[in-house]
Amino acid sequence: MQWCAFNFRRIRFEALQSEAGKNLLRRSGRAPDDISSVVLVEQNRSYIKSEAVLKIMEYIDLPFPQLAFFLHFVPLFIRDFVYENVADNRYAVFGRSESCEI
Repeated sequence: MQWCAFNFRRIRFEALQSEAGKNLLRRSGRAPDDISSVVLVEQNRSYIKSEAVLKIMEYIDLPFPQLAFFLHFVPLFIRDFVYENVADNRYAVFGRSESCEI
């Protein structure tokens, strides 16, 4: 499996299995082998699951920041439930690729 690492404006994507990813997990108070979810680490805070996705959406151009604003009104347990179902079925929903498309 190949992983992508790239900068998207102010966001840097890193595989959680990499040394940099493990260091970010430690810095955010998570176990370095916990790759169970997407994690966004900012200077003084980290986000997981649907909170990380919504925070990432705030960095992206229209319409994502506005969509993230409205999705914050959905209770966390519902957002995380949807996140986990999409994550568990992502290959069926989005397909599978052996290389980075970006």
